[in-house]
Amino acid sequence: MDALVAQAKAEGKLNVIALPRNWANYGAILDSFQAKYGIKITSDNPDGSSQDEVNAVKNLGTTSRAPDVLDVGMAVALANTNLFAPYQVTTWSDIPTNQKEPTGLWFQDYGGFMSIGYDSSKVPGGKISSIDDLKGSGFKGKVALNGDPTKANAALNGVMMANLAEGGTLDDISKGVDFFHQLKVAGNFDKTQATDATVKNGTTPVVFDWDYLSAAHGVDVPTWKVFVPNNVALGGYYAQAINKTAPHPAAARLWEEYLYSNEGQNLWLKGLARPVRQAAMTTAGTVDTAAASKLPAVSGTPQFMSATQATAANAYLASHWLQAIS
Repeated sequence: MDALVAQAKAEGKLNVIALPRNWANYGAILDSFQAKYGIKITSDNPDGSSQDEVNAVKNLGTTSRAPDVLDVGMAVALANTNLFAPYQVTTWSDIPTNQKEPTGLWFQDYGGFMSIGYDSSKVPGGKISSIDDLKGSGFKGKVALNGDPTKANAALNGVMMANLAEGGTLDDISKGVDFFHQLKVAGNFDKTQATDATVKNGTTPVVFDWDYLSAAHGVDVPTWKVFVPNNVALGGYYAQAINKTAPHPAAARLWEEYLYSNEGQNLWLKGLARPVRQAAMTTAGTVDTAAASKLPAVSGTPQFMSATQATAANAYLASHWLQAIS
């Protein structure tokens, strides 16, 4: 670690991409890393998608502007392992086997559960109690996703949650695509990508998104509520990866060491995201118990897409989504 820190400080820079400061407490994480090591962070395209991250790696190649590290959804991670460098952080053994690629090409970092967040002052009756409520006439132009599901992991999982709520399975996302087609026909689906700004100004009063991101909207919109349909607890984790042609390879590896340290994991937890080492840290007594106690409650048996299911869902969306919502 001493040698890695010295090498990273000598590089003096780190390029990250698609990390909004209000996403899973990334603002505090970026600031803490920069302050701790004195390494200047360049944060590009903070509202970009997982696919945008991969595109940047491909387009910027070996230039000094290329991303050093990526934080991507699993469908994108699995489709682009040829772009990644294997690396195993010091706390590697705390990451469950099914949440990492054996050589370290990717390793999951934090997760949560898909939800429907909404401004209770702008929906009929002030409450959503079923996903089918969104088909009603009182939701004209109000329902949005966090991104394009063919490119963004949060949006893909939003479609999958609708799919499960409509009786579909993790193996076949078609009922979810059908659901959003019905919303589009009814005039209820808005293709605007939901962001903090669109939620705050009321453009997207109903949003499919991760619970830890949705809960944060309550700061700007006091009437904001978060709903997870009964027995549709769809969980998902993002993954870290290092660009194999990273312009700052030592800083990239030090960044990963920081994220998977107790300090980094607890900072994600303070952002209401569930860090991948949470179980091990709870056993070791190193988890932030106050932050853990604030995690959104989840009912029912959690479901998680396997690598095969995520890849299949991504492929189905690539060939069916645009037609469904056009």
